[in-house]
Amino acid sequence: MFSRASYRKRLVAALVFFAISGSFAALWVVGRYNITIWPFVCGFRQVYGLPCPTCGYTTSVLAFTQGQVIRSFYVQPAAALFCSLMVSAAFFAFLVAVFGVYSPAFERRIVTLKLRYIFAALAFVVVAGWIVTFVRTIRQ
Repeated sequence: MFSRASYRKRLVAALVFFAISGSFAALWVVGRYNITIWPFVCGFRQVYGLPCPTCGYTTSVLAFTQGQVIRSFYVQPAAALFCSLMVSAAFFAFLVAVFGVYSPAFERRIVTLKLRYIFAALAFVVVAGWIVTFVRTIRQ
């Protein structure tokens, strides 16, 4: 069920963990000190008066990093789901990096997934999140 991770796998896992943790830490600082990430108005909303497919992602991610997970899911479910997946990935990367164990069955499952299925799933989540924000905008 579990195997010993090689030095290379542990190093890659540590890099993944630090990349994800560092990203969340940077976003926490942005949210904590109200630093403006993108000072421009959304062009899609400006032209069409409707939310773009990624409308609310920044707000949702900043809420997630501040510990407001429920609010994050309310603002933009797709972004909150993405953050949840990143936290899970960081957790498992931490386990591999520190304890040196990983699951070959899990690795085989990920490798056998076709890239097109992963992109299709990501597109579905983005579109579903867009529909939620679109319906909220119309109902207001």
